[in-house]
Amino acid sequence: MTGVATRFPFRFDPVFRPVLALLGVRPATAWVAVTERDLMIRYGPWRLRTDRGNVTAVELSGPYRWWRAVGPHLSLADGGATFGSSTAGGICLRFGVPVPALVPGGRPRHPAATVTVADPPALARLLAVPDLS
Repeated sequence: MTGVATRFPFRFDPVFRPVLALLGVRPATAWVAVTERDLMIRYGPWRLRTDRGNVTAVELSGPYRWWRAVGPHLSLADGGATFGSSTAGGICLRFGVPVPALVPGGRPRHPAATVTVADPPALARLLAVPDLS
């Protein structure tokens, strides 16, 4: 990662903390970091890294049903990755060029990632994509 990072911790619903901890997902190992040039998501042993310019859209979403949002997931609807620790809500990040995240080896590549950070509106403001139309 290059430059000074702004870090966004994940929000953890207390009921899911023990199960997520078994996967290695704890507050110390779950965050989103943004610099002038990079975006990195760490979710326990899972990682997603891309250029900040690859983020083409941001969308606040939620609340969620727990079985769709808690833990690492692959969306069957759009192939996006979900890194969830709360049902309260999160943010969906869309990418111009799909990125690897859920499985080692670079495949599949995901066109979007949803994260349940503690302050989704602040992350959305930081990554706001200008409307070029």
